[in-house]
Amino acid sequence: MNILLLGYGKMGKTLEQIARERGHRITEKIDLHNREALQTLDTRQVDAAIEFSQPDVAADNIRYCLKHHIPVVSGTTGWLEAKPAVERYCQEVKGTFFYASNFSIGVNIFFKLSQYLAAVMNRYPEYAPSLEEIHHTEKKDAPSGTALTLAEGMLSELSRTQTWELQEDDHHQNTGILPIKSVREGQVAGTHIVRYASSLDTLEIRHTAYNRQGFALGAVLVAEWIRDKKGVFTMDDFLKL
Repeated sequence: MNILLLGYGKMGKTLEQIARERGHRITEKIDLHNREALQTLDTRQVDAAIEFSQPDVAADNIRYCLKHHIPVVSGTTGWLEAKPAVERYCQEVKGTFFYASNFSIGVNIFFKLSQYLAAVMNRYPEYAPSLEEIHHTEKKDAPSGTALTLAEGMLSELSRTQTWELQEDDHHQNTGILPIKSVREGQVAGTHIVRYASSLDTLEIRHTAYNRQGFALGAVLVAEWIRDKKGVFTMDDFLKL
């Protein structure tokens, strides 16, 4: 399969490695330094694109792929205010668009566990919910896209919370707000913690990534899966969770 890489930072390089290991060919690698290469790219030679770029160019990258009938897999976070419009455009041009805030199989299982736990904890209002995410210092957006997906699942089940709020520390109080703490340190790949705290005890579940390999492998597997499909898809469609 011929894959176009949109974004060639650390994740892009990991994607390239895994794609080659799985027998795929990288048609082109696009980043901020060679975006003009898209103007002369032979899109007929591209079977799928994987987009891990920057928030300010993600929507344009995805629209480019949809316009040229290239199935596109995106994992860029921090641009989601434009996502509904991108999805409408995908439907208009009968394209193929797959978005996930995290392509790790383990994280997506974690999403489901967290949402189920929220449904259970909804019956115990003495427990105040909170989220914490820890990432490397080069990550530009906060909270992480993964944390926002976790928050959406929790808010859908917890009647005592109406919205989330980014906070510098954990305020375990049932105030109608789900606090999210974002920590940036070292070169950690990513840790996400869901907590429910009462005056008597704390219940906690967490997911810790050791490297980028799991994210990259998931994205390549998805690119293989969507190449013959049309529409807008998520990890729920891919994993059938």
